[in-house]
Amino acid sequence: MELTKRLFGIYPGGKEAWLYTLQAGELTLELTDAGAAWVSLIVPSERYGKEDILLGHPSFKAYVNNTCFFGATVGRFANRISGAAFSLGGKEFHISENKPGCSLHGGEQGFSKRLWKAEPYKDGDGVYVRFELESPDGDQGYPGNLKAAVTYGITEKNELAADYRADVDALCPVNLTNHAYFNLGGAGSGRNVLSNELMLYSSSYINIDENLIPTGELADTKNTPFDFSRPKSLGQDLPQIRENVGDGYDHCFVIDGEVGKLRPFCELYDPVSGRKMKGYTTQPGVQVYTGNMLKAVPGKRGTVYHKYGGICLETEYFPDSPNRKEFPCSVFGPKRPYREKTVFTFEW
Repeated sequence: MELTKRLFGIYPGGKEAWLYTLQAGELTLELTDAGAAWVSLIVPSERYGKEDILLGHPSFKAYVNNTCFFGATVGRFANRISGAAFSLGGKEFHISENKPGCSLHGGEQGFSKRLWKAEPYKDGDGVYVRFELESPDGDQGYPGNLKAAVTYGITEKNELAADYRADVDALCPVNLTNHAYFNLGGAGSGRNVLSNELMLYSSSYINIDENLIPTGELADTKNTPFDFSRPKSLGQDLPQIRENVGDGYDHCFVIDGEVGKLRPFCELYDPVSGRKMKGYTTQPGVQVYTGNMLKAVPGKRGTVYHKYGGICLETEYFPDSPNRKEFPCSVFGPKRPYREKTVFTFEW
């Protein structure tokens, strides 16, 4: 196992951002304290050798704003909150509205835009970086002083582990996740992910309106374009999605099994490279996003990312759950700390 650190860039004002390179087993993971982001993940394949499977920016400067959220840690609340507002304890809170009619991924200056404190370390058969961030009361309109600690690392068993923790001194919605875009065929391969085969451990998904806001309905996936109970290519039912919903998948799927227990939620396979990724989480849902809004985005090593260039599998509490009492409760506080975990394993 190896762990190295080098200067990644300097923020306006002089603060330094660092790049951490972790190696364990056959995996190599790069992380930065700029947005606590995953920068690259090198994974082998029998057919093509080692390749980076994460979409990302070509330079540090782009990670300062990271408008595509490449590999970023998002919060206080991942996904959308309708009306950029919610009521809690008889009081209405108005939070940062950074999309028309809603707050997305924590607002205009969410956690993905922050410089986190970082501590790299080795433990057992893994190597990790623990990122910490303090968010004061009123930050982006949210109540309470919040301390977040997010740990990412890889193990000699070819696992990528993500541990999410937050403590807040007042009741507040909390929903942390990582916004990595995966392309198992190689982020620089020039191939999109529509031929990747996805299986989800999910019997229902959250219906959304034309603004991608949940209607409150949990719809059955069986025999619909949202049925991934058996592996199928992401592009198989895309014509029906385009006709009825939008350009692609951008939906939260309800993960089967007991919330709070680490359980399988996905399998993703690239038939060209032979790489397979399996996912496990304690979270209630996973946002499946097929990069529908990517439009000629400059990427790493001179590449350009287009629509369907990557897939996000963001484990999370349900979008707009602060305004939906029928959804699993995403409000945390002094008597309820936030503790969630997600693990990805890789085969080739």
